[in-house]
Amino acid sequence: MKPQGTKRLETDRLILRRFVIEDAEDMYQNWTSDPEVTKYLTWPTHSSLDVTKAVLEDWLPKYEDDNYYNWAIEYKETGKVIGSISVVKLNDIVDSADIGYCMSRALWGNGIMPEALTAVINFLFDEVGLNRIAAYHDANNPKSGRVMDKAGMRLEGVWRQAGKNNQGICDEVWHSIIKSDRLKK
Repeated sequence: MKPQGTKRLETDRLILRRFVIEDAEDMYQNWTSDPEVTKYLTWPTHSSLDVTKAVLEDWLPKYEDDNYYNWAIEYKETGKVIGSISVVKLNDIVDSADIGYCMSRALWGNGIMPEALTAVINFLFDEVGLNRIAAYHDANNPKSGRVMDKAGMRLEGVWRQAGKNNQGICDEVWHSIIKSDRLKK
């Protein structure tokens, strides 16, 4: 594994970059204050812009760590930050990462998150040298699983009653991709 930190990535429609404090307003307006977006997440809906700013103030110093991967998803069409994607768990013993993501409800269903996830998967395989990337969703949120499928991940299975989110105890539906899967396409 070759730690790289959160490097700028670009796709046709997106810029994935480090967050800056000025992103607080976009975050709050586009997803952190929306109970539909946070419904199946593990952190509560933000009650104010100050909560979002406090989260950013916690994140920003972590960019000094080359094993910290947390991208703002900027939509080129508007220049607005519309979501986030990050490594929520890194295991350097087996060169694997678990990914988490969320995005503005106004842009759901437009293929944006699969585009972002694919860019992050490629970066983590090609530049960081990981072998396995995984993610899970609440069984009651299958649309998140479709994002994973579109990014080339495969269903692994269900961990019954293994997680807790804003809905309570939930079944986790796990998907993954390993580096050699890309050779089979």
